[in-house]
Amino acid sequence: MQTLKKRSSFLNSEEAKAIGQELQTMMASSLYNTEPTYTSNTFLYPDNLMPFVDKHLNYLNAHPKLDAGMYVSNLRLMTRNR
Repeated sequence: MQTLKKRSSFLNSEEAKAIGQELQTMMASSLYNTEPTYTSNTFLYPDNLMPFVDKHLNYLNAHPKLDAGMYVSNLRLMTRNR
């Protein structure tokens, strides 16, 4: 639990803002499949669709030992439209 407390400021960090900008760029491009995904959290997402950026920033926040640069790089490869 200590890791989560230490990482709680990740979403407000400069690193998260930079990653969010990269993910926004991916969403704006037609080269990537960045469709929103279903979530059961109707309090935060009344339409039950979690945006691509929120999904991946929350994942990075929950996994503090993950290399964010490599994660985004792999995400680009995995979501690329062919």
